[in-house]
Amino acid sequence: MVMPLVDTASAVDASRAFPLGVSTLRPGPAADGSSGGTNVAVYAPGVRTLEIAHQAPGGSWRIQTLPNVTDGVHHGIVEGLPIGSRYGFRAAPDAEVLPLSVPTVDFDDGERHPLLLDPYGRAVDQRGDLLTSVRMSSDFDWGSDDRLHTPWRDTIIYEAHVRGQSMLHPDIPEALRGTYAGMAHPAMIEHLTGLGITAVQLLPVHFHLDEPHLQNLGLTNYWGYNTAAFFAPHPAYATQSAQKSGPQAVQDEFKGMVKLLHAAGIEVILDVVYNHTAEGGPDGNTVCFRGLGEEKYYRTDGNGRYIDTTGCGNTLNFGEPRVVQLVLDSLRCWVDEFHVDGFRFDLAVTLCRNAANEFDPNHPFLKAVAADAVLSRVKLIAEPWDVGYGGWQTGRFPGGWVDWNDHYRDAMRSFWLADRAAIEAGGHGGSVARLADAMSGSASLFEPSGRSRLASLNFITAHDGFTMADLVSYDRKHNEANGEQNRDGHGDNRSYNHGLEGPTEDETILARRAQTQRNLMASLMISLGVPMITAGDELGRTQQGNNNAYCQDNPLAWLDWTSTPESHAMLRSTKRVIRLRKEFLAGQPHDYPVRDAQSYLFWYDQNGEPMTMERWNDPRHRVVQLLLGSDDGQMAGLIVVNGGREDIQVALPQAVNDDGTAKRLFELRLTTSDLHDQRQGFEVASGERDVVQANTINIYRT
Repeated sequence: MVMPLVDTASAVDASRAFPLGVSTLRPGPAADGSSGGTNVAVYAPGVRTLEIAHQAPGGSWRIQTLPNVTDGVHHGIVEGLPIGSRYGFRAAPDAEVLPLSVPTVDFDDGERHPLLLDPYGRAVDQRGDLLTSVRMSSDFDWGSDDRLHTPWRDTIIYEAHVRGQSMLHPDIPEALRGTYAGMAHPAMIEHLTGLGITAVQLLPVHFHLDEPHLQNLGLTNYWGYNTAAFFAPHPAYATQSAQKSGPQAVQDEFKGMVKLLHAAGIEVILDVVYNHTAEGGPDGNTVCFRGLGEEKYYRTDGNGRYIDTTGCGNTLNFGEPRVVQLVLDSLRCWVDEFHVDGFRFDLAVTLCRNAANEFDPNHPFLKAVAADAVLSRVKLIAEPWDVGYGGWQTGRFPGGWVDWNDHYRDAMRSFWLADRAAIEAGGHGGSVARLADAMSGSASLFEPSGRSRLASLNFITAHDGFTMADLVSYDRKHNEANGEQNRDGHGDNRSYNHGLEGPTEDETILARRAQTQRNLMASLMISLGVPMITAGDELGRTQQGNNNAYCQDNPLAWLDWTSTPESHAMLRSTKRVIRLRKEFLAGQPHDYPVRDAQSYLFWYDQNGEPMTMERWNDPRHRVVQLLLGSDDGQMAGLIVVNGGREDIQVALPQAVNDDGTAKRLFELRLTTSDLHDQRQGFEVASGERDVVQANTINIYRT
């Protein structure tokens, strides 16, 4: 029978209510040979008396009451809790009975005891339904590694899933596929560096759980947006050898991935989910927060009912200082201990809702991040919406943040896809005005928040929605494999199948689809702002029309690395336009395009004349030219867009050399038409005409 080390809640010790979690209070070994003086502190305002159950490696389970309570924090000194120990918390049997859904463990006393995770636990051990936290060491040989601090204007983000990225890669050993190690394998790094991206943005790597309804369908939460532990890496993404060796090996594999990516010049950004937890609604499983004090951890109304602005059953309460502290401490942990370079915040509006449940751009969480010496220096990306009232807040986040720009996404899809579908059906598309605003960085959208065009994170696709290949191949979503009768997923995709739904061998349709993909990728790379590519779009990856593959941990959602003429052509085109972006930026001053006084954007029509309001607003005029650069730059760029059905003779804008004596030459650097290889390097004098094929982009430099 197990005897608790402390058998009375009235005993006191010299423990502290800070820092939260497990920490060493005093050096030196304890009588049992373990590291002495382990301080344990847990914010559990909903529990009168809290116990810790712990098991040292190779030892038996032991139970001890945390004897002190300070402002809702239960704390005590625990002996026999060395590195590698499993542990969890429970309300004392004579105190408050936890819900029956709490996982339980059999101790030597013959009873089953419910356990709750440590909100600050650095690792999670999962054995069936039993989850326990694990005490970890933060030791790792980082060598000279440090964060890269790539400037925003030079950043090109690649959104990827750790597992799906390498599961099918033929040049990565099978034992490493789908793992942190696979993400940093030389073959993968060669692909990423050859592509030209500067940062990988990883879908959630925090420890997460599968929702019950997915388990009932035999599916899993592949994307991982269902976090249960904010300080712990997900062990299933580690190699089997690391998983067998234990949490320390899993943690070291993750850190090794970061170190190798940094050595290749690639930043690591984590997609983080702090808006809700895996406990779901009030009838969901109790894993941690609900058992420790749900009325503080979760947002509720005056009657104690959950307020859900996430669509996931619960919402973390950012009106509670301890919740804000939890998230800040988690972020610092990933920066300090794991060396990550930034974060993309899922449903970020939820993190900034005040006591009235309204978005507040001056929310204490945002203020705390801005004032934090660690967090204010990393990349901060907001998904600027949630599903609550007033949830769309693109452009309203404060300085230091970059917003996912859904206005950009919709403008690009509308111009190149939905408009083209309407035109080819005999109707009209939109004018070039929305496209031009998006290409120029949506300045009016971000200016009220005091930010520049670099606050716009430009994307056309993301993990959520169609891939780029599916945007040009499907008019409708095809999510039947998700088990929800195709009801899930967004219906407004602004896609165009170019004449036939799904796969085809019709060469004409395939050529048109490839053309549109080149237009979309080129538009993304020539636009002002920060571009983000979705993994696989550079290869023409398809999900067979599934626009909500969150539960598809299989080849449908994994990257297909099979080399085909089509995938090779798309990869070549993507590399080409990324090189062009970098070449142009290298010819501009370091603070371009933030200095509006020195940077210029001149818009012209197909005759080389300045755009008029009539042409901006007339949907029949789908040709526009943009001359951009800086007064003290080494080159200027000219972008000519033809979104119409006919080839056009375009007069390039009049321009003179710096001495005012002669016209300049425009050198064609890229065309998205199928004539690129024949026409690259062709020179046209300003004022003269050049052919721009239907539904293509020409890019020149001068």
